[in-house]
Amino acid sequence: MIRDVIQVLDLVSKFGKSPSLKVLNSILDVLVKEDIDLAREFYRKQMMGSGVQGDDYTFGILMKGLCLTNRIADGFKLLQVMKSRGIKPNAVIYNTLLHALCKNGKVGRARSLMNEIEEPNDVTFNVLISGYCKEDNLVQALILLEKSFSLGFVPDVVTVTKVVEVLCSAGRMKESVETLERVESKGGVVDVVAYNTLIRGFCRLGKVKVGHRFLREMERKGCLPNVETYNILISGFCESRMLDVALDMFNDMKTDGIIWNFNTYDTLIKGLFSWGSIEDGFKILELMEGSKDGKIIPRAVDRSLRLLGFCEKGEFANAKMVFDQMTSEGGIPNVLAYDCLIHGFCQEGLLREAFELMNEMVGHGYFPVASTFNALISAFCGQGKEGSALKLLDDMVGRGCMPDVGSYSPLIDAFCRKGSFQRL
Repeated sequence: MIRDVIQVLDLVSKFGKSPSLKVLNSILDVLVKEDIDLAREFYRKQMMGSGVQGDDYTFGILMKGLCLTNRIADGFKLLQVMKSRGIKPNAVIYNTLLHALCKNGKVGRARSLMNEIEEPNDVTFNVLISGYCKEDNLVQALILLEKSFSLGFVPDVVTVTKVVEVLCSAGRMKESVETLERVESKGGVVDVVAYNTLIRGFCRLGKVKVGHRFLREMERKGCLPNVETYNILISGFCESRMLDVALDMFNDMKTDGIIWNFNTYDTLIKGLFSWGSIEDGFKILELMEGSKDGKIIPRAVDRSLRLLGFCEKGEFANAKMVFDQMTSEGGIPNVLAYDCLIHGFCQEGLLREAFELMNEMVGHGYFPVASTFNALISAFCGQGKEGSALKLLDDMVGRGCMPDVGSYSPLIDAFCRKGSFQRL
């Protein structure tokens, strides 16, 4: 289609007619999206060949095409061509090249190019600040943020969120809060994603109660929380063993008209089972199975959660039954399922089954952790099989898993009971 248009232009030029620059730019814009080389050829032959140099918009189209195809070196050449022809590149053209540089990890080169821009705009700062955030260069990101404020610019919500995310990762929560407050005070937009990033930062530091206060703060400011907001806080409360509050938040979601998703159920169920609140865990699991999310819950996840629940209750026979059902259906248990069942077998004195299960676990690509080895070592020692425990300790070291006090204590106690001090 576009080649037909070019042929028509050739025919029109033969009759001494020249299409307007607007028409030529429109064609160039389409060509850039299809083939940058064809677009450059069109510019040279159809435009320059007809004495049409083009304007800022023309060169902006070409710069966009070059940067989309990562021809950054050609982008710099285009800048020189413009300057040699007395055309002053505008901020849009510079910003396009800046974005390509940052996207390719050349933020330092982008910063140098920024110094050439006589009138940088808010987009210029957004691009550079985001680039530094991507590299975790918080110092330079904050310097540019401060400069943008001093020039009267307010970063967009995407840029603000990236700055807050990097600040949170560095544990600088006070500055994260101050950044959001400053943007809001200058009329900038702070959305639910930005607040979620801040709340997640507090939760990761174990300050879930502070994160919860920002849930109320964002609501007060008219920014409504979403399902992700609640999921973050439910996870935080579970990790802090504040299970009652996590359950309250789960119920609040329904009251507030926010629909639970798979992550909501998964986070709460795992938290409840992990801290031994088995009955509540099964209630939520049953609630999930009765919902639309229950239709898409992976069967292995369902089985793993049930297995974990039975292990926590000490019902290892039921746990083994669930485990066998999972494997018979072709599912591969996760590392937590293996670990729980191995501990269960050790507690029941079923060392052969526990050892075989650990070998099966390794066969599936899971690496036993120190607590897994320790459970077996302790069980072997409890049955007077110190030799097997020592071999297991050697195997533990050979696999690159460092023994700890839980590894040595059962052996020391066992040898002391037998008076085998030479083995210590």
